[in-house]
Amino acid sequence: MTKSELKEFLDAKVEQYNHPKFLESDPIQIPHHFSKKEDVEISAFLTATIAWGNRKSIIKNANRMMNLLDNAPHDFVLNHQETDLERLSGFVHRTFNAGDLNYFIRSLKNIYQNHKGLEEVFAQKISTDTMQPAISEFKKIFFELPHQTRTTKHVSDPLKGSAAKRINMFLRWMVRDNSTGVDFGLWNTISPALLSCPLDVHSGNVARKLKLIRRKQNDAKALTELDHSLRKLDANDPVKYDFALFGLGVFEQF
Repeated sequence: MTKSELKEFLDAKVEQYNHPKFLESDPIQIPHHFSKKEDVEISAFLTATIAWGNRKSIIKNANRMMNLLDNAPHDFVLNHQETDLERLSGFVHRTFNAGDLNYFIRSLKNIYQNHKGLEEVFAQKISTDTMQPAISEFKKIFFELPHQTRTTKHVSDPLKGSAAKRINMFLRWMVRDNSTGVDFGLWNTISPALLSCPLDVHSGNVARKLKLIRRKQNDAKALTELDHSLRKLDANDPVKYDFALFGLGVFEQF
C-alpha cells in the first residue's frame, strides 16, 4: 500500500468508527452521562483509569464508581467527608481496589483545590511535539499526597518507558473536537496535534500489519514510532486514527 492508499484506507475507517454508535460498546459512554465540564473530566479520568480487560466489565464498574460518587463526581470530590469514603470499601476492578479509589478521590480534590483542575495540570510541561512529558509531570503532582506505593502503578509514566495507553486515551477524549459526538473537545489549552494514540494490543497489532511501527513491544518507543507515522498522515489530528486502528483490530480482526 502506498502512503496515499494507506491514508485513504485509514481515513475511511476513521469515518466509519468515529461515530456515535461507537459509544454503545465503549467506556467513553460513561462521561457522556454528564454535561458539567468537571463532571465529564473526572468521570472520564476515573473510567480511563480502569479501562483494561473486558469492556463490558469496565463499563459496569465505571457505572458503579459513578453511583458511589452520587452521580455527581465533582461535587463528591470537592465536598466529601472522610466518612463518605467508607462507601467505597467494596469497590474493585481487577487490581484497582477501594484503597486506590480512595486515594484517587483525595488526589483529585487536591488538584481541583490547589492546582486549578485537571486541564491546568496537564497543560503544564507540554513539549513542542508531544504530551508525554506533561503526563509524567501530572503523575508527580497526582502522587504528591501521602499514598500507598501500590497505587502508583495505576498512573503510567511515559518517561519511564510506558506507552501510557489509558492516559493518552483520556487526553483524546478531552482534547479532540466533538463534531461527531464521540470525543468532547473540552480542553482548548492543548492542541490535538500533540496527542498520542492509545497504544494497546489491538491498535499495536494493526499498526504493525500496516507497517506504521516496527517495534514489537507496546511501549514508549513504539508510541514514538506510531506518533511519527500518524503525523505524516494528519499532522493536525493524528490521534483520530485511533478509531481506525482500534476498529480494525476489535471489530474486524484485521
